Amino acid sequence: MCNDELKHIIENSNNIVFFGGAGVSTESSIPDFRSESGLYKTKNNFSYAPEIMLSHSFFINHTEDFFDFYRAKMIYKEAKPNPAHYALAELERKGKLKAVITQNIDGLHQMAGSKKVLELHGSIHRNYCTNCNKFFDLEYILDSKSIIPKCDMCGETIKPDVVLYEEGLNTDIINESVRFISNADVLIVGGTSLVVYPAAGLIDYFKGKKLILINKASTPYDRRADLVINDSIGKILKGVL
Repeated sequence: MCNDELKHIIENSNNIVFFGGAGVSTESSIPDFRSESGLYKTKNNFSYAPEIMLSHSFFINHTEDFFDFYRAKMIYKEAKPNPAHYALAELERKGKLKAVITQNIDGLHQMAGSKKVLELHGSIHRNYCTNCNKFFDLEYILDSKSIIPKCDMCGETIKPDVVLYEEGLNTDIINESVRFISNADVLIVGGTSLVVYPAAGLIDYFKGKKLILINKASTPYDRRADLVINDSIGKILKGVL
């Protein structure tokens, strides 16, 4: 019944925005953060908690330890898009989906074919010199002979273009996300617990007709939604196509 309702909503809208979180990527075998099998709750061999190692101050003060953790736990080079990624790319191709707004940093939406992707927390595929701002791709980071990747232009440290704790989100990305959500007729939210702010607060800008939440567990926004589906995001989106 819920699948039929979702299919009907999608068929009758050409102004859909998708807002997704870690649950979209877990179906590509990329761990999330807060679930029982997530990064924050599983044991690791590092001396600090993940929340500490993913902070700006830790990057500055313990750069080698940061990159040891980052390479081991944040980069999943072999990960491939799953049915959710491909379904969203297809909806965009059909002219129904206007934008994907994601909290993920893995680049799988683009790999699946999505063109308009707003990455709230940055991307592992973008890296820049902290001194001269020269751009470097993921391969440069992975192929670096030193633990701390250095700029081949000026020799200074390269930083992944991902938002760490203690850092603010990109204002331009936030403003564009707000614009898309504010103008959407349908907002599909998938694979996110909606407890991480300020990203979760973006939903407050939605004034359209249908708010749809697809997540395996309940969220604080369930009561506001027109349709709640507690199931696999990939299974559901593949089914409606």
